[in-house]
Amino acid sequence: MSDMSIVPRRRGLALGLSALLPGLGQLYNGELNKGVILFLAFAFVTTPLVVLGALLLPPVSTVPTLLLSVGSALGLYGYGLWDAWRTAGRLAEYHPREWQQPGVYAALLLFAYLVVLGGMTAEVRSHLLESFRIPSDSMAPNVLRGDVLFADKRVNCPGCKHRLRRGDIAVFVYPNDRTLLYIKRIIGLPGDRVHIDGRALYVNGELMEVSATAGQVVERADIGRYTVNWPQSAPAKVDLRVPPGQVYVLGDNRAAAKDSRVFGTVPLMDVVGIARQVWLSYEHGVRWGRLGKVL
Repeated sequence: MSDMSIVPRRRGLALGLSALLPGLGQLYNGELNKGVILFLAFAFVTTPLVVLGALLLPPVSTVPTLLLSVGSALGLYGYGLWDAWRTAGRLAEYHPREWQQPGVYAALLLFAYLVVLGGMTAEVRSHLLESFRIPSDSMAPNVLRGDVLFADKRVNCPGCKHRLRRGDIAVFVYPNDRTLLYIKRIIGLPGDRVHIDGRALYVNGELMEVSATAGQVVERADIGRYTVNWPQSAPAKVDLRVPPGQVYVLGDNRAAAKDSRVFGTVPLMDVVGIARQVWLSYEHGVRWGRLGKVL
């Protein structure tokens, strides 16, 4: 194919390329700048915008930011399809560039998904933010089976500004099976004295209980107050000092949780994130009232 040859743009092909990747149809139509801008905008709203909303903005902004991200991604995707189809119809006398070859489109597609989008997603999940769906009731009444939550991974790492606190809800590697992740509340930090007598929880000699009923106890910690399920018929007896480099964790559903009372303390290095907010909850239907719940 010479530079002077005329190869009209085909609307179906432009539409198909745009369906594979926003911006690719624009490249097919010779609109390099528009294609790059469209792809970068799509990449931004699908990952960095969500991270911005979950980590940097006030918690009340998380769900609106998620909705904005989804809406923007769909809008950009739809615009890319429409624009590529419309522009291709106008290019009846189009002179293809030398680089407009099938192999180039395939290479760009792989680069965009594997390197740009894939690399960006992997970086976010490894160091900033990850989403988890909860499969059990061990953290009821605060985290329920079917909750999908964001975990902040900017903790427990060199240079991280955030430090673990008593009361944080931690996602960590299960000591007895390192292929599993568990979620429990941090009760004791390294060096703390943890004492449990019945339903009375003491940390460094200080009673954590604020109030209690027959089935629940309100406790306090560094993060504030929270309610746990702890019936009087399920007493416990614990007295230990948390070893250096370890944390002591308990489930909020104390009678039904497998926690440090069973598997012992958890190494700090195994804490992978701190649960911050529920962004979706579904179990036999969506629990609309839990969307955006701060943990």
